[in-house]
Amino acid sequence: MASARQISGPCQAWPEDSAFIREVLDRIGDKWTMLTISTLSAGPLRYSDLQANIAGISQRMLTQTLKHLERDGLITRTAYAEVPPRVEYELTDLGRSLIEVVLAMAEWAVAHHGEIAGNRAASELTGIGRAKAAAKASAG
Repeated sequence: MASARQISGPCQAWPEDSAFIREVLDRIGDKWTMLTISTLSAGPLRYSDLQANIAGISQRMLTQTLKHLERDGLITRTAYAEVPPRVEYELTDLGRSLIEVVLAMAEWAVAHHGEIAGNRAASELTGIGRAKAAAKASAG
């Protein structure tokens, strides 16, 4: 007779609305969110300055990321009645509470990117998991 499965990890302590917690983790763990928060950690920036400082982000993705961050209360959007119009984005207190975590994850990525790149290259040569077994089977 099989024994009951032991549940461990953070999910067991989450309330019944754990789907919402996963949604929040998805938002704050998104690469564009992390890069936007870390970029705004230096202070308020205009849209064009954000786009120039976040390499590889498209206009559509930046707009979408900013809307989600504003909706979740992590940034504020301030429009100034000037000609030409000026809009600035700034972290809220809630957004600033993420800076340490976001920067720690970015530092980890910088410190380990070489090792991960090496592992990926080795994996391409040797295969992993099912791909490795399939390659062996077709070779044999």
